[in-house]
Amino acid sequence: MAKQYETVIGLEVHVELATATKIFCGCSTKFGAAPNTHTCPVCTGMPGSLPVLNKKVVEYALALGMAANCEINRYCRFDRKNYFYPDNPQNYQISQLYLPICHDGHLEITTENGKKTIRIHEMHMEEDAGKLIHDEWEDCSLVDYNRSGVPLIEIVSEPDMRTAEEVIAYLEKLRMICQYLGISDCKLQEGSMRADVNLSVREVGSDHMGTRTEMKNLNSFKAITHAIEGERERQIELLEEGKEVIQETRRWDDNKESSHAMRSKEDAKDYRYFPDPDLQPMQIPTEWMEQIRSRQPEFQEERAARYEEQYGLPAYDASILTQTKHMADMFEQTADLCGNPKKTANWLMGEGLRLLKEKGMEAEDMDFTPKHLADLIRAVEGGKINQANAKKVFAKILEDDVEPLAYMEKEGLLMVSDSGAIEGAVDQVLAENPKTVEEFHSGKEKVLGFLVGQVMKKMRGKADPGMVNELLRKKL
Repeated sequence: MAKQYETVIGLEVHVELATATKIFCGCSTKFGAAPNTHTCPVCTGMPGSLPVLNKKVVEYALALGMAANCEINRYCRFDRKNYFYPDNPQNYQISQLYLPICHDGHLEITTENGKKTIRIHEMHMEEDAGKLIHDEWEDCSLVDYNRSGVPLIEIVSEPDMRTAEEVIAYLEKLRMICQYLGISDCKLQEGSMRADVNLSVREVGSDHMGTRTEMKNLNSFKAITHAIEGERERQIELLEEGKEVIQETRRWDDNKESSHAMRSKEDAKDYRYFPDPDLQPMQIPTEWMEQIRSRQPEFQEERAARYEEQYGLPAYDASILTQTKHMADMFEQTADLCGNPKKTANWLMGEGLRLLKEKGMEAEDMDFTPKHLADLIRAVEGGKINQANAKKVFAKILEDDVEPLAYMEKEGLLMVSDSGAIEGAVDQVLAENPKTVEEFHSGKEKVLGFLVGQVMKKMRGKADPGMVNELLRKKL
């Protein structure tokens, strides 16, 4: 009988914090600036420069730790992690090993198999390294230090996940909490959320942990899923052939959908950690912790429950609308303005999500004024515009945040309520379709739909279908 294998997965997740300045200096953290323009002697590792801790980083770390049910180390400090790499200007990284700010937390995830608790070993604060840019034309590598010193929180889970589905559910939960807290936008494609996957396999029923590998360079949920599946298969194949899995760091290539070894996996001793002599240990006062706790937002589960109660939404709608804080804020503001929460939910979940998927956008990219969507919903409900044309207007609102009523008027999309104009079109259609009229009189009621369609065509879709139907019946 063939052996059955189980995958054991733990994650190291780096979240880039949305502070205005870096962790140990006053340089900007803004993404996308020209290379090496957001730098100073501290973040480029110049001799004699001294770090000064950004208080906001500690505040954000405490807020995330509380949201993830962690214990807080009231006394914590920074350590130096020593290693040489060209994008690491000091030849060490300031991180936390011995006394991280948060430890022993957990998050609850939901998958097809139900609810599961994923334990969090620790969370610690650290600085990011710079970025190497490989120039194939010149056959050289260039270093951009803009990212050097950008504040990170690293969240280290216990090896509690068994499938790619559980990994994605955990990452989505973590991303949602960070976005609700406002501490990070967690955009994987921009590197503000990065996940390293530690994976091993073992025979089902075994308590023994297999040899793990660490997978890096994973910048999308799709890449993470493929990397997990690919690495699981690779390790099982090695074991089936009687070979050993080597503990190493592997780099995932999204284009080739395969990984290759980068280096042997280091242990803590390889980094020669020691307490950072330039940074004082921190004592975290009770009053400060209580202030941060009192400012914690209403998270997804609480907000979804409130939407069911306050707006009368089905549980499914409430769950979808609260997946991101931005979408939830957009829904709430629009629903309050137009007084029609169900229609608001329908527009955002239906046409809104369809257009976002079509354009490859995230919910956070919806940057229109809630009043404009509220005005469009009121126009549809008031019979000023039909559904087909309203969809065109919504697409324009999503793209350029146009004022809907002005745009409808300019583009001639408003419904014609002039009964004289509609009656003229009805008379024309009846005159042009004598056979269809005869069929109607002989009892074929279904042909009425065809006649309504012909009138709407003449009116370029801008007539009230109810009025068209009524006039046709009257004439017939």
